[in-house]
Amino acid sequence: MSTIQQPLKYRKAIIIWLLTGCILIAAMVVIGGITRLTGSGLSITEWKLIRGTIPPMSEAQWMEEFDNYKQIPQYQLLNYHYTLEDFKKIFFWEYFHRLLGRVIGLVFVVPFIFFWSKKQFDRVLLKKVLLLFLLGGLQGFLGWFMVKSGLSDRTSVSHYRLAIHLVTAFITFAVTFKVALDVVYPNQRSNNPLLQKLYRFTWLTMGVLILQIVYGAFVAGLKAGRIFNSWPKMDECWISSSVTYSISQTGVAAFFDNMAVVQFVHRYVAYAVVLMFIALYVMAHRNNASSEETLLSKEKRMAVNLLPVAVLLQFIIGIFTLINGVPLWLGVLHQVVAFLLFGLIVFLLHRFKTTAPQ
Repeated sequence: MSTIQQPLKYRKAIIIWLLTGCILIAAMVVIGGITRLTGSGLSITEWKLIRGTIPPMSEAQWMEEFDNYKQIPQYQLLNYHYTLEDFKKIFFWEYFHRLLGRVIGLVFVVPFIFFWSKKQFDRVLLKKVLLLFLLGGLQGFLGWFMVKSGLSDRTSVSHYRLAIHLVTAFITFAVTFKVALDVVYPNQRSNNPLLQKLYRFTWLTMGVLILQIVYGAFVAGLKAGRIFNSWPKMDECWISSSVTYSISQTGVAAFFDNMAVVQFVHRYVAYAVVLMFIALYVMAHRNNASSEETLLSKEKRMAVNLLPVAVLLQFIIGIFTLINGVPLWLGVLHQVVAFLLFGLIVFLLHRFKTTAPQ
């Protein structure tokens, strides 16, 4: 295939294609959150890439799926009272989650073939797009890897595998969004040292945010949001005795496996995330004011100005989610705003990145 320097005729279509992929990946994570919160994630016990596209259509097919579910510990120890109608309700969300994954695959593959046939990818962009396919395949494998952890010896999936699956989804979103931004903003870089400082601090903010996302997955996997449903204290204490006792008994392992300790970490990293986002907002405006050139273009300024609003909104939603014992709608909203925060940081990382000094 011959190469071109920049997609021209179909440039807008490629941007729309990639941004549509971002939206669908975000939707996939949100539906995954609903699947988890409704206890639906283990309702389909087999992976059928083609046949699994069609849901059960007859009573016999439904009974076959239900009988498969009856073989796993979640049914035998927790949901043994479920009727077929109960099973159909949890089956829906897992089926929809998997169906959306298949739709995402088609949304990426079909336009890719069209754009490739029209010679719209240079070598650099082609490599980036192929990386997206690799990440998508990895995400599908990790999803099944997670589900398998709950089919034999557990009544739920491993919170470690859940965290890996979730973080990989965020990474896939980030890379897709970054590739889209590369097409939107080709060769628009500065070597301003103030911008370099903002770029480094934005990466630090991203690191803290990813830590919080990981612990959010741990909280979800361990159902740690259903204990200590008060704020700002835990069990009338700033640090619950359950936290200190668990750490004294199991050491570092408590930070990954104990419900109280995991919730404690998620609570207090939230404060760090708020401070980091506000600090990034202040730093960006100060550097912009002191720079001889304009650091914050219209779109950068808009993203920067959203930082304190979005992070405070997320903090408040997190509090209400906790004190209400993680109701479905608040849990989903909490995850949606987390994606907004993550997307803002990915955007600013792209726009703050500088060229090497000449």
